[in-house]
Amino acid sequence: MDAVEALKKRGGVARVDAIRRDGVTAHGMRRARESGAIVGIRRGWVALRDADTMLIAAARRGVVLSCVTLASRKGLWVLDSSQHHLAAPANAGHIAVPRGVIHWNRPLFPRDPDALEDSLENALIIMSGCQPYESALATWESVLRRGDVDAGVLERAPLPPAARRLLADARPFADAGTETIFFTRLRWLRVRITPQVWLFGHRVDFVIGDRLVIQIDGGHHVGAQRDSDNAHDALLRLHGYHVIRISYHQLMERWPEVQSMILAAIAQRLHLAA
Repeated sequence: MDAVEALKKRGGVARVDAIRRDGVTAHGMRRARESGAIVGIRRGWVALRDADTMLIAAARRGVVLSCVTLASRKGLWVLDSSQHHLAAPANAGHIAVPRGVIHWNRPLFPRDPDALEDSLENALIIMSGCQPYESALATWESVLRRGDVDAGVLERAPLPPAARRLLADARPFADAGTETIFFTRLRWLRVRITPQVWLFGHRVDFVIGDRLVIQIDGGHHVGAQRDSDNAHDALLRLHGYHVIRISYHQLMERWPEVQSMILAAIAQRLHLAA
């Protein structure tokens, strides 16, 4: 097999031994290096010139991408991915990572020594001890909603207490992490909160009780989408629903005001059918 093709199949970065097992000969490796098609990045590791820079950095440091960094790369909902989160063996020596977090741990799910990305299962377990409860729960629910991990496998694994709690609490109903956070913050209420309800041809984020509709706007709630949502809000009001629409900023930065508004609506029995 051609060295470049072998590297492409492995994500652009790989151990020399791995692509040799794939059928690349010593002669093929040498020619690829001499032509500049591939480059050495660490003893025993090579990469394509245009390979993913995060994978190259992980290979150079002997770590894997994990926790919120892996979740973000997989397209899952994460609250903050500004820092790089990496995992290293528990007995690894000093590893310098600018603007990053290293998790030294013994993985519950064995790691392939050729992999530069952790398994989602390991990433979720690490996240349970790294991130605040509600943001970790939002990612766990994002995973379950997409079916990217088997909840039964996690259930039978010897999870640490924080991960066990997240697995017990996670539900695959939230359409976005903001909905998970909203529901988590009001779980204490002794009022029925129903997520993802279809009303008059559109899905609403939550219905509290019978008639109190909560809509959570994303960061790009403008233009035609906003016009459509406003029209649906008006239709709901015409049919006796009370609508409270909140922004991402209100949810994350002004929660006491949001909660007070919702509690005032409940106190006025706006959540009950007439």
